[in-house]
Amino acid sequence: MEQNHRLLSEGPAYENPTRFRKFVGKLVYLAITRPELSYSIHVLSQVMHKPRAAHWDAVVRVLRYLKGCPGQGIILRATSDLRLRAFCDSDWAACPSTRRSLSSYIVLLGNSPISWKTKKQNTVSHSSAEAEYRSMAVTVCELKWLKRLLKDLGVTHKEAMELFCDSKAALYIAANHVFHERTKHIEADRHSVRDAVQEGLIVTRHVRTTEQTADIMTKALGASAFQYLLAKLGVRNLHSPT
Repeated sequence: MEQNHRLLSEGPAYENPTRFRKFVGKLVYLAITRPELSYSIHVLSQVMHKPRAAHWDAVVRVLRYLKGCPGQGIILRATSDLRLRAFCDSDWAACPSTRRSLSSYIVLLGNSPISWKTKKQNTVSHSSAEAEYRSMAVTVCELKWLKRLLKDLGVTHKEAMELFCDSKAALYIAANHVFHERTKHIEADRHSVRDAVQEGLIVTRHVRTTEQTADIMTKALGASAFQYLLAKLGVRNLHSPT
């Protein structure tokens, strides 16, 4: 999608809303195997009731991207070490109308993505650290569920699962055992992440913003950054020459 877009702002109405809803509905199903479409579909799904002309232009842009790489998808490698790693990120006050932040995470099994999500947070975050920490809490819940699922399939995961975040403030809150004024309104989330760290279920790691894989699911990126994170994500085009 176009960087610094204003698709959630007002504009001239689109003359064929049924057509818009039809195409966006199909893109929702396509996102099951194409994690790089999560952010675009998240934005377009919010305007299904009253699409604008700019929204249809964004749909055409997505379709043009899909036409250029029809064989692109996830590769599940046979040599995977079956270790769970997760990247979580947030975009503070991303929604211009409600000022709610956007959370996203992507979980890798080895080097292959198996679970991802982009969703607007339920409450307004007072700081970027709070938004990042709420994203960490949601990711921890997903990691716990995937670990139990792997156990039911006969795959044990004895080592701590790695959780990568690009916010040092959120990582400091997870490691700090003292409650203070900045964190009392996110006490439930703080307990869930802190307990998981103390029990050895997860280990938090800091990652640079340029290496944050989940960044592709929280905002519209430039072409170079988008392609770099896409390759880092493990998505490949099977039709491209080797």
